[in-house]
Amino acid sequence: MASSRRSGRIVANGPPSAVRDWPESERPRERLLKQGPQALSEAELLAVFLRIGLPGRSVLELARGAIARFGSLNGLLNATADEIQAMPGFGPAKAAQLLAVIELSRRSLKEDVQRRQLLDSPPKVREYLRLRIGLLPHEVFTALFLDAQNRLIDDEELFRGSLTQTSVYPREVVKRALARNAAAVIFAHNHPSGLAEPSRADELLTRTLRDALALVDVRVLDHIIVAGAASTSFAERGLL
Repeated sequence: MASSRRSGRIVANGPPSAVRDWPESERPRERLLKQGPQALSEAELLAVFLRIGLPGRSVLELARGAIARFGSLNGLLNATADEIQAMPGFGPAKAAQLLAVIELSRRSLKEDVQRRQLLDSPPKVREYLRLRIGLLPHEVFTALFLDAQNRLIDDEELFRGSLTQTSVYPREVVKRALARNAAAVIFAHNHPSGLAEPSRADELLTRTLRDALALVDVRVLDHIIVAGAASTSFAERGLL
């Protein structure tokens, strides 16, 4: 192995570990400013956020390690505060900053969804739900409450855990819908297993909720199951 002597130490030849030692044209931050964020990989974008590495590990190595630890960028973005701050190079401050950035992204997408008639933009609804619940490690049941023009009033996580008719209470769902003066609702829940297929219990629960809400003139427009990037619509399947 070729080597060179620096400050009395033998240093193996190879790429410098610190990003500041890289050629300017290869540094993620400089490339982002010149070429735009779309020119960077996921790891490079995360490296820009982290800013500095650790002794013996460049910031890009830390970013790659963080994404690998959770299996994907989406996995990282759905990690808990404790999980994030436990990673090398993060800690409480970086965990708080990253969670704030993620929440800003979610709220921005929610504002976009609120301006649209949801029945006219199903891809946007699915994108929103994927970001909202698609990669959570536990199962959640969410309701999107809509006004008479099918615009989003609010969304709420109603229940957490495996869905059964005994864990989701129709009376509570009706109360939440009436409290928001909703004219319609879209239900959604995630399958951490990765399969977006509805179960028999999902179908029975959906019909029970549909019938309960019909008594107060609130329409159930859809029930969407999200599993990672995949999703299944009850309405499209003819299950409502």
